[in-house]
Amino acid sequence: MDVFLRKAVEQMDESIFDRALDQQLCFEVYRASNGFSKMYGRALKPFQLTFPQYLVLLALWDADGVLIKNIGERLGMGIGTLNPIMTRLEKQDWIKKTPSLGDKRSVIVSLTEKGKRSKRDIALSILKEISICNFTGIEGETLMKQLKILNRAFAAMEGRPQ
Repeated sequence: MDVFLRKAVEQMDESIFDRALDQQLCFEVYRASNGFSKMYGRALKPFQLTFPQYLVLLALWDADGVLIKNIGERLGMGIGTLNPIMTRLEKQDWIKKTPSLGDKRSVIVSLTEKGKRSKRDIALSILKEISICNFTGIEGETLMKQLKILNRAFAAMEGRPQ
């Protein structure tokens, strides 16, 4: 566990809430999340994709032709959130949905040709935005490891698979 978090847990008193806004971890995570959303929004705009739609495409680029419930599990999205995203992706010809042969209530989601061939162009658009943002001084691998630890802790608190 990170030294900052370990100290906060050990103290477990109200003094951790006496910090100024710009000293709150939750605020910095919130701001970073907003920044990522805006950056990806700019990169995805030429493709008429939203960030959640892009996440679905990422999941399908990892494993194509999977059950919709598996995508939801990977992304941490409920079916109520995922269905409108899938409907729009299908209308825009990024994906196709077909009933599962094994279970007629289940739906298999696959990439269309557009979804397959656009991966590189989307990646280049994102790389362009990343280079504009100039993330000098940020150690991406370290940040990723720390975020994974944090997300595993949140999943454990909720009793979800990690």
